[in-house]
Amino acid sequence: MIVILKQTATKDDVKRLTKDIESKGLKTSVVVGTEQTIIGIIGDTTLIDPKMYEVDEAVDHVMRVSEPYKLANRQFHPNDSIIQVGDVLVGGGNLAFIAGPCSVESKEQIIEVAKSVKASGANILRGGAFKPRTSPYSFQGMGTEAIDLLLEAKKETGLPICTELMDASYIPLFNEKVDLVQIGTRNMQNYALLKKVGQEVKKPVLLKRGLASTYEEWIMAAEYIMANGNKNVILCERGIRTYETYTRNTLDLQAIPVIKKLTHLPIIIDPSHAGGKWWLVPAMSKASIVAGADGLMIEVHNDPEKALSDGPQSLRPDKYDSLMKDIKKLVKVMADGND
Repeated sequence: MIVILKQTATKDDVKRLTKDIESKGLKTSVVVGTEQTIIGIIGDTTLIDPKMYEVDEAVDHVMRVSEPYKLANRQFHPNDSIIQVGDVLVGGGNLAFIAGPCSVESKEQIIEVAKSVKASGANILRGGAFKPRTSPYSFQGMGTEAIDLLLEAKKETGLPICTELMDASYIPLFNEKVDLVQIGTRNMQNYALLKKVGQEVKKPVLLKRGLASTYEEWIMAAEYIMANGNKNVILCERGIRTYETYTRNTLDLQAIPVIKKLTHLPIIIDPSHAGGKWWLVPAMSKASIVAGADGLMIEVHNDPEKALSDGPQSLRPDKYDSLMKDIKKLVKVMADGND
């Protein structure tokens, strides 16, 4: 349920109404928008008769929210959320260009790639420290050493860093050193981890879609994080598993307008994991921007043939540079068309 206040409502009105709602054992979430203030009511709203608040002079109207997700719901928060990652804004017209290797492999590798992607226009550096791999015999990442190497690359370039959290025991380390905490596709429905992330992670969270998750399941995973305290969630579509076997996964570009209709959260696209082939990345990246994505997450490696993980889907720095030039032109054309 949401209580939409009149434009004339004061801060005292908001305090008075939230206090009354919370006295009934419910939680509230206040969103101050550009044109109106909304009080979201979370919990068993059958305890409330909407008419109790519709007669209040500060209230415009009351609406019930039918979807099971509340905090992520566009009705709760009509304006796009803008999430700050370091000094980079994501959402609300601000594009995130996250780039870097699938796995951190050495100091030389991560710093070389970081410098090249920044020169091309990337504003966040990605690099895997802990790698969830299907085979137990595959490279699992360098662990905490990789995070220290990412920090060295950040020192060299100024780029905020993004890496995946797989184990709640590392949350204190990530709070100290990582700017954007990624929850990977295999952990999207690890609800115990999501609760811990919501309660304890102090940085923004990038939540990837599960291998075959519905939109509602994906949004509900974000709701777990938000309901437990961390409202700074960015969604990432990375392709879903379908009957097609030629590509690694199938990129669901419909997710962009659907997520923007249902939620206020930013959505970025990972075209590297979607197709699993480097030559698909440019086309899918440009299509994502046209469809309204809030950014891209692209794997870039200085020597893909020797990469310890996901070399076939990684762009070389020169290919990434060419793509970013095309993206900048595309963004300009789209902006000119909206004038």
